Amino acid sequence: MEGLESQSWFQAEKEYDDEVVGNDTIPELYQASAERHPDDEAQTYKGGVYDRSLTPEVWPEAADDEWESVSYSEMQEAVEYITAGFSELGVERGDRVGIYSDTRFEWALSDYALLSRGAVVTSVYKSSSPRQAKYLLGDSGSTGVVCENDDVAERVFEVEEDLDLDFVVVMNDSAHTGRDDVYTLADVHDIGEEAFERREFQGWLDGVEPDDLATLVYTSGTTGKPKGVECTHGNFRASINQIHKRMGPRPDKDDLPTLDSETVVVSFLPLAHSYERFSQFYMFALGAEVAYAESPDTLRDDFGAVRPTGGTSVPRVYEKMYEAIRKQASESPVKKKIFDWATEVGREHYDAEDPGVLLDVKYKIADKLVFSNVKEALGGRVEFFISGGGSLSPELCKLYHGMGLPIIEGYGLTETSPIVTANPVEEPKIGTIGPRICEMEVKIDESQSSGLEPRSGGEVGELLVKGDNVTRGYWNKPEQTAEAFEDVTVEEVEEAMENGDGYPTDDAWFRTGDLVELRPDGYVEFRERVKQILVLSTGKNLAPAPIEDSFSTSRFVEQCMVVADDRKFTSALIVPNFEAVRDRAKEEGINLPKGDEELCSHSEVRSWIQEDVDDVNREFEDYEKIKKFECVSEEWTEHNDMLTPSLKKKRRNILEEHKDAVERIYSEEDE
Repeated sequence: MEGLESQSWFQAEKEYDDEVVGNDTIPELYQASAERHPDDEAQTYKGGVYDRSLTPEVWPEAADDEWESVSYSEMQEAVEYITAGFSELGVERGDRVGIYSDTRFEWALSDYALLSRGAVVTSVYKSSSPRQAKYLLGDSGSTGVVCENDDVAERVFEVEEDLDLDFVVVMNDSAHTGRDDVYTLADVHDIGEEAFERREFQGWLDGVEPDDLATLVYTSGTTGKPKGVECTHGNFRASINQIHKRMGPRPDKDDLPTLDSETVVVSFLPLAHSYERFSQFYMFALGAEVAYAESPDTLRDDFGAVRPTGGTSVPRVYEKMYEAIRKQASESPVKKKIFDWATEVGREHYDAEDPGVLLDVKYKIADKLVFSNVKEALGGRVEFFISGGGSLSPELCKLYHGMGLPIIEGYGLTETSPIVTANPVEEPKIGTIGPRICEMEVKIDESQSSGLEPRSGGEVGELLVKGDNVTRGYWNKPEQTAEAFEDVTVEEVEEAMENGDGYPTDDAWFRTGDLVELRPDGYVEFRERVKQILVLSTGKNLAPAPIEDSFSTSRFVEQCMVVADDRKFTSALIVPNFEAVRDRAKEEGINLPKGDEELCSHSEVRSWIQEDVDDVNREFEDYEKIKKFECVSEEWTEHNDMLTPSLKKKRRNILEEHKDAVERIYSEEDE
């Protein structure tokens, strides 16, 4: 089997260079892109969603449910004035300033403005409580905070006595501007417009160095207090260079889709997360168009209106999207049969090395009857999606490929700013997270394999990485920093922090905490987080993610969490797809209880879910098979604290919430 270095596309990306590749800082990269694309559309947004302070005096206002766009030159001017405005509020190079908001165009304006002044942005999820905001803003030593609206600002006011804030800026119109330390973003813009001097602004840009800290992105804190990951301008710049070499418009790609200045994406993931934030840095570096969704719940309408060429998301969103596609295409028994037939044809066609005439004809029929309608509902221009931030079911990925909507899966961490691997469009391999990006080193610590066996003839163990995109450490946490790197001591980190020297982590291997298999062909298969491995009382080690991911295409299972730690057998907590359950009951003329909780214990419903469980069990070893399950009636979401803002399960919280259900599963001692 040929290794990575022998691939012509891998050699081509190592040699590729253009105006996007470089060593400047993030604001300099943006300014250069704005100069290249002054009249191209930069940001697109929907009217009637927010009471924006910038519209209509500063920024064009979109009518309700209509979309408006601004050019790169218009966005550039706004960034420059807001930068000067923040400077007038007292922001200086190295100051930490929080952004506490949902994803919207003002997030990007504030981000670029603060970075242009040399400040360090502390990202705070909109869902954060006053207690959480106090920790994030206090731990980072933030001197100011940009809030989405008055509701968010009031959360800050609730804990302001414990913080040392000089100002609060509100993106929307605000009722609190009577306070002398509260401003709307329009106020900051107007202050900056009056004070702006070109030479001074250029001096701020020139004063920011690649090694300067750009942001503190805090971990979710599911296993302890959140840690502030230090990401420099150089860290992000390295990731942009590397992903551009893989996804950009290299001449050797011929007719393959690329990411370039013609790209249009819909942004909806939290910009407080490094994945979406990096994606926007890259899009604006390309001169692409970024459209901001109203919310994750309006994606179907937003995609249809914006007509994106692609997008980035996490597996949970692709699961939800597929479920919506299946529901729409299965409105009647006849349509359901056609949809099931078409997806099976798409899967067979994708798997076939040589489909042949008959399968080609079937695929064209499937495309005309089903796939073309799906693609048109997404705007009709999607070339490919990118998935990261978690493991994607290979079966689900194959279904998207079969429909002509390929998902290119990658992998990374906040600590790698955030890219490590990505499938190339030349040769995507379903079931993998792709090979390493070209300027990153990877190795496997097989001593941390947790007993998992190779599936593809490679090395299994914890993934260790090294590269210019890897963080130097965690903010004011020398012990956690030393623990995260191979052969680095706490004393070395403490000494470097005290003296202001370069961190001893600069050339050290970072421990990702993820178990993977590094295959002979250089592609990587994700297996599980080291800390998520479950150990049965029989001594068998079990990775829950592949089992849970296998339910992504199930009809009656909305969510699944495997339970097995220190137990005799594997079980699961399952949130049913109540809509699909009721649809089947209607088809079969079965009367079901009205309440979701009553449905969870209904014998017919459990039998339908058991069918899905049996289908999944066929793919796994006996000790991995789900022997028993309990249904729970409430979906796990960020709002009930069962998912992180990046939609990963908070396993500890789910177990605590449903401990009675778990005990019912294991109540029989002789199982």
